Amino acid sequence: MLNNVYEKFKKYIKENYKSLIIYIIFCIIFLWPLDYYIIVGGGISEVGGRIEVENAYKSKGSLNLAYVSEIKGTVATYLLSYVIPDFKRVKVDEYTYDNDEDKKDVEFRGKIDLLNSNDYAIKNAYLAAGKSYTISDTDLYVYLVDKNSKNDFKVGDKILEVESIKINSVDDYKNVIESHDIGDTVDVLVERGKKEKIISTEIYSNESKKITGIYISSINSYKTNPKVKIKFKNSESGASGGLIETLDIYNKLTKNDITKGKKIAGTGEIDAEGNILSIGEVKYKLLGAVKKDADIFIVPNGDNYKTCMKVKKEKNLKIKIIGVSTFQEAVDELKRKN
Repeated sequence: MLNNVYEKFKKYIKENYKSLIIYIIFCIIFLWPLDYYIIVGGGISEVGGRIEVENAYKSKGSLNLAYVSEIKGTVATYLLSYVIPDFKRVKVDEYTYDNDEDKKDVEFRGKIDLLNSNDYAIKNAYLAAGKSYTISDTDLYVYLVDKNSKNDFKVGDKILEVESIKINSVDDYKNVIESHDIGDTVDVLVERGKKEKIISTEIYSNESKKITGIYISSINSYKTNPKVKIKFKNSESGASGGLIETLDIYNKLTKNDITKGKKIAGTGEIDAEGNILSIGEVKYKLLGAVKKDADIFIVPNGDNYKTCMKVKKEKNLKIKIIGVSTFQEAVDELKRKN
């Protein structure tokens, strides 16, 4: 019986070996993963549909997120990046903090960055518009794990308790750690994959500070008046849309339309104090905005702005570029120049 099957298998291989070789080569070229992302271009997407504000003021123009399109590296896309001028290779380890991290850690941080962006957008927009907001809840996540730490934390762990003490803020966590001695071991209750887990971690010293080898990111939820809801796609992540998010919320909260009928695109991370921070791949985002006929491109001051102005000059672009350092400066520039 086995000999019969074996003979049939040999016959099949002999008759089809050329097709099988082609199939294997095809799989290697188009499916075999490499530790690269390939940036293949940029574009813009209107942010208004992702943000709902109760009794929002209408806008004649639009505010658009600038983004880059990237695909996972394969042998095929890697080779194409040497042929197609606008394809750019980025090593996966440029997104990671150490060699022990994987793509899941990178992707989770991207999700946390987006949640932080939403958090800061609401706070800054409501503050600038003079509207009411209060923190209703705070979630704490492990954003980064020091490879030298002695613990079993994973990026994405949600911190619930330390030594049976409920943790509501980063300061709560630090205070519990400070109450112990260097060398002590504390038990931290986390939520991982919808299951609770206790992690024992040793306290050690770094630059005279007591630490446990993790960086924690806090995400606030707000109770606002009027109500606001932000909803992004599961495939979307990162903090570079923070400036445009904040402008869109502000524009919905205030009577004077800052778009004035223009298609405005932009990029830039926003922090809790309203500062606008630089981002990556700004060239691709600018060209994507131009391709989609944006009238204005807002970008962080500094190297990002300089890069955009250089590209504008080299390619003789007609788009208006505005460099800003703070959210309030962006509002003032749009009111004045737009």
